[in-house]
Amino acid sequence: MNNKDLLLAIDNGTQSMKALIFDLEGQIVAKEIVEFTPYYSDNPGWAEQDPEVFWQALCRACQGLWQQGKDIKERIAGLALTTQRSTVINLDRDGKPLRPAIIWLDQRKTHGLRPLGGPWGFLFKLIRLTDTIAYFQAEAEANWIKTHQPDLWQNTHKYLLLSGYLTYRLTGEFVDSIGCQVGYIPFDYKKLRWASDKDWKWQVLPIDRSMLPNVIPPGQVLGEITRNAAAETGLPAGLPLISAAADKACEVIGSGSLEPSIGCLSYGTTATINVTHKKYIEAIPLLPPYPSAVPEYHTIEVQIYRGYWMVSWFKEEFGYQEQREAARQGMEVEELFEKLLEKIPPGSMGLMLQPFWSPGLKLPGPEAKGAIIGFGDVHTRAHLYRSILEGLAYALREGKERIEKRTGIPITSLRVSGGGSQSKSAMQLTADIFGMPTTRPHLYETSGLGASIDASVGLGLHKDFETAVKSMTHMGEVFEPDMKTHGLYSELYHDVYKKMYKRLKPFYERIREITGYPK
Repeated sequence: MNNKDLLLAIDNGTQSMKALIFDLEGQIVAKEIVEFTPYYSDNPGWAEQDPEVFWQALCRACQGLWQQGKDIKERIAGLALTTQRSTVINLDRDGKPLRPAIIWLDQRKTHGLRPLGGPWGFLFKLIRLTDTIAYFQAEAEANWIKTHQPDLWQNTHKYLLLSGYLTYRLTGEFVDSIGCQVGYIPFDYKKLRWASDKDWKWQVLPIDRSMLPNVIPPGQVLGEITRNAAAETGLPAGLPLISAAADKACEVIGSGSLEPSIGCLSYGTTATINVTHKKYIEAIPLLPPYPSAVPEYHTIEVQIYRGYWMVSWFKEEFGYQEQREAARQGMEVEELFEKLLEKIPPGSMGLMLQPFWSPGLKLPGPEAKGAIIGFGDVHTRAHLYRSILEGLAYALREGKERIEKRTGIPITSLRVSGGGSQSKSAMQLTADIFGMPTTRPHLYETSGLGASIDASVGLGLHKDFETAVKSMTHMGEVFEPDMKTHGLYSELYHDVYKKMYKRLKPFYERIREITGYPK
């Protein structure tokens, strides 16, 4: 009898490393979380971290699992890895990091780069996309390293995403999942492979093809755990590592969505709305859909960059009273924030927030800033807090409408994951703003669950993704919309929120010209 009936998912988030063991019904058997400082900043706007921090957290998380049951390790059939997106690491020829990892939250830019020339430059000038390409160049971490640390770049043997780095530490192979390729890299998101030699991305990035890992579709074997990795993690040597995907892509299938009619909201550090689609469709022109955790599929996405980071911002800037009271009572500060929400009526007495706390490439534009309008003498910190959550939901509703317009397929139900999904008030206001049933998955760890779904298919424990998703994802609490409240929200959404950015954009542009921020 085969007793290999458990799956291990490693989930490397922005602030923690999770080692999660699932059974074939998608239930958590064991869990270990190791928290770490997300990044440090030597200069304003920088976000870096020693890659060893991630590896040691992975080792500690795995070692912690083995303390929870003697037979757990023997029952693991294989593992899969999911990580934060767009974090990059330079390795030398010995596989050692040359510099700290640049974390996805990093805001540095490289100015003064030579514009894209030749036929591609002419074409983009003709279709008025020169500024968009210049933004891509300025944002690319590789260009900053090449410009400011040329000797280090010259000694770079491999340029990897965090997923590729951890895969290398586990297997000794320079290989990564197609599903993890998100960032300023020469990847062809339509064909789901490295860009062809003639692609314009090679001309605006200093990356050579030899510096990149081989990429494998989700659900296939990346390699096996080496003896060295086994010694540090406690994982069995030879255990297969199955290709999964980046955290957002794993969240989508971990929430039970395999079709474009199911919208998946992620209330995480970056807030997103995603759907799974077989076709390559850009919800926003020139912003590609990223690879799905299902091979040959895409996740069509609209993201609000700072998302539920704004809740942390509110806590730090305005939540001292709740932090102090939570510490006194020995409770989580979020419980007190939940009580703040309960006191404030839908619509926050007219306080409207546009959650563009960081500029973007196309939506919002590079000039963007956030805005709060409608202040009156009745408004308190609690109104501001509720307006943050409402503003995020408005922005994601706008994203839903963009996706529907591009795909031609209406989104009829919502699944919500991420930290914000733990708030009942946030769930209810989401259902009310969207005007449709909004469901929490049966467990919070949807990213890890999505990775374990990839592992189950790759190991043949479920015959295909449809079977795996049906067997391993289950719906939790459903929040039904109050249609009267939905009517109030819809008026605010159509008559105020959707008009804010267009009206304020000239002011944002002028502020940028006067102050130089954002550059």
